[in-house]
Amino acid sequence: MAKTIRLTTAQALVKFLNAQYLHADGKEEPFVEGVFTIFGHGNVLGIGQALEQDAGRLNVWQGKNEQGMAHAAMAFSKQMLRKKIYAVTTSVGPGAANLVAAAGTALANNIPVLLLPADTFATRQPDPVLQQFEQEYSQAVTTNDALKPVSRYWDRITRPEQLMSSLIRAFEVMTDPGKAGPATICIAQDVEGEAYEYPEEFFRKRIHYLERRKPTEREIEGALERIRRSKRPLLVVGGGAKYSEAKEELVALSEQCGIPLVETQAGKATVAADFANNLGGLGVTGTLAANKAAREADLVIGVGTRYTDFATSSKTAFDFEHTTFLNINVSRMQTYKLDAYQVVADAKETLSLLISRLKTYRSAFGDRIAALKEEWLAERNRLKSVVFNRKTFVPEVKEHFSQEKLNEYADALGTELPQTTALLAINETIDEDSTIICSSGSLPGDLQRLWHANEPNTYHLEYGYSCMGYEISGALGIKLAEPEREVYSIVGDGSFLMLHSELITAIQYNKKINILLFDNAGFGCISNLQMDHGGGSYYCEFLTADNQVMNIDYAKVAEGYGAKTYRANTVEQLKAALEDAKKQETSTLIEMKVLPKTMTDGYESWWNVGVAEVAASQSIQDAYQARQAKLKEAKHY
Repeated sequence: MAKTIRLTTAQALVKFLNAQYLHADGKEEPFVEGVFTIFGHGNVLGIGQALEQDAGRLNVWQGKNEQGMAHAAMAFSKQMLRKKIYAVTTSVGPGAANLVAAAGTALANNIPVLLLPADTFATRQPDPVLQQFEQEYSQAVTTNDALKPVSRYWDRITRPEQLMSSLIRAFEVMTDPGKAGPATICIAQDVEGEAYEYPEEFFRKRIHYLERRKPTEREIEGALERIRRSKRPLLVVGGGAKYSEAKEELVALSEQCGIPLVETQAGKATVAADFANNLGGLGVTGTLAANKAAREADLVIGVGTRYTDFATSSKTAFDFEHTTFLNINVSRMQTYKLDAYQVVADAKETLSLLISRLKTYRSAFGDRIAALKEEWLAERNRLKSVVFNRKTFVPEVKEHFSQEKLNEYADALGTELPQTTALLAINETIDEDSTIICSSGSLPGDLQRLWHANEPNTYHLEYGYSCMGYEISGALGIKLAEPEREVYSIVGDGSFLMLHSELITAIQYNKKINILLFDNAGFGCISNLQMDHGGGSYYCEFLTADNQVMNIDYAKVAEGYGAKTYRANTVEQLKAALEDAKKQETSTLIEMKVLPKTMTDGYESWWNVGVAEVAASQSIQDAYQARQAKLKEAKHY
């Protein structure tokens, strides 16, 4: 007869998490690093009791906001290339609801994280309990049902024995690179404390194998045929290439065959920026070099990319009349994008086979690659030297504000610092092995175009969901993943106001993060979107009731939490602050007041957004007609 051990459901959960391992490329390590928690109604007496009694080898961190700590867990897994995860436990009701944005972020980015929100009573005896809403059509619906569409796997536990099959299913999903994403297991709060005779073998060491899927001979032959037939192939490096750790293969194929590389936000820092054939970011937030190469390509080889609208310029980046697609991805669904030839396989394995069988192939790009890169580097150098002049200054590309209004902002914020100038100064000053993180606003566009990342995995952009508030929470997750590296959260004032609670957690546990706060007194990116399409900057600037620009002292806010803070409104002040911040042992915040409308833009790209078909404004009518004309160029599948 099988031996059993009597445990509560929550105790069994914790014991199981301790026994999960991932085996990848000959290396075996624990898969679950720890648990982020905010204890409350529904989880404190169950999972809380289990962790207090025996957390095993799991690290336990107290978060300050449920969304924030889930973002930290996601960033940890992303930085660990999905080979380790954190679990996240919350109370029932509002605590669980706060997970929805973070779950959506993890799902959009294909990042595994285990979400463990408490649920209402399985017995329903005391219903409605605190934090439980009621629906007339069903008593079975709870807040946690909102997590269904943003979870790769979702389950509700109403009996202790259900935990076993549910956990096995959840870990199967989280350790499969083809469908990795958040797994949500909602445990009824009374069931968390119920005991059951669990079989001992359930808690034995369980190894999940991350196997590199090899392409079939048919897939390889088809890929080779299409590459040999093409004259100007282009490699699009996506996040899947980074997770596959295919850097050496990408460089080798590119050099051997003379194929240029372009990057998505998720794929950036897979290959060094100074690699000769790397033309930088693609699409709406891309470089001029990458977008020109994309337009000239007759075969696009997508390596681990989802082809989001930003990467494809809303399906206008390529010459669809003359261009075909070859997609390499562990997700079969992703390989079908843009009606491509499909190779459902690991990027590293596939590229290695292509290299060995393309010895004599050479693309027709030739010296064109170097010419495109040289042209872009000249533009990058020009942006580095942009200065503000009260009489003649014209913002880079964004010409929506009058000189008078720009001067008003310069006076109100006490600055003449352009955003692009500040970013390039940061890139020159911080150590090359430091990791930067960003997610939302205009900063991701400037970063994809201008930031040179030459060390692997030092560019951490969440641009699948572009979730405001991810930047600071995620910085904590990166620091937990790589404690020896400096991590810099590059964040706008709008996103800082959305969510910065995990700065306190970083300070509390002495996990140093550096926040580089760009304050342009508003939601600058969305102001651009309005004004690019004929509108005014309507409720996007941070103005007082009497229409004055708000000058908020964010450094004082962070200082109150216990961070070391700096104010830097010139390049000299910024570089000095960055150098001093390196010497600090506690978390830091550098507040930069930057001029609005001084970000990069365009470079032969287009973004399809909804524009009013009927409007009193002629400028909006013109924007609508321009959109309709552009749509005629776009691919629609």
